[in-house]
Amino acid sequence: MADVALVCGGAGALGSAVVEALRTRGDEVIVADRDIVDLTDADSVEAFWDALEVGPRWVANVAGTFRPGTVADSEPEGVKLVTDVNLGTAWWSCRSAARRLPEGGAIVNVAARAGLTGGSGSAAYAVAKAGVIRLTQVLALELAERGIRVNAVVPALIETPSNRAQGITGGTSPAAVAATIAFLLSEDASAVTGAIVPV
Repeated sequence: MADVALVCGGAGALGSAVVEALRTRGDEVIVADRDIVDLTDADSVEAFWDALEVGPRWVANVAGTFRPGTVADSEPEGVKLVTDVNLGTAWWSCRSAARRLPEGGAIVNVAARAGLTGGSGSAAYAVAKAGVIRLTQVLALELAERGIRVNAVVPALIETPSNRAQGITGGTSPAAVAATIAFLLSEDASAVTGAIVPV
């Protein structure tokens, strides 16, 4: 029987690459995106999980957005958007997954290099992604006794249409990041948890 994977934020460039990588290896993939569920809302995420006919073994939290800006120039709406999409979606998905994943399951969150190093001109994004890193590490400890692994990938920059539209070019291909996520969501990575993996 195929493993079931849930990809939260599965309609974007990276999410689509993750969906393709998991389907190619034979997983049954459930895609959750803003057209289906409000991933920034805890109750919506819980209701989505409650409605699933088959619970997933693997969860990838891929949703994200970027808005440039310094702390001094920040506006409440922009900070809330970046925090909700980058950290909030991962938090609520992890909460629902932590309540339901079976032993041997795994979660992979997508953080960013800015979450490790900071980044001038990307204040809200860097802080939100730092939160994703800490969320990953805390949850890995909380779920260790149940045999559930939690890891994060930390790309420096991903080549996506949205980045190009903002004048941000270069970076790692979505397929390369997706391959790392797929590895962490597999038996081959059964001894890896709490890892923050640069891509």
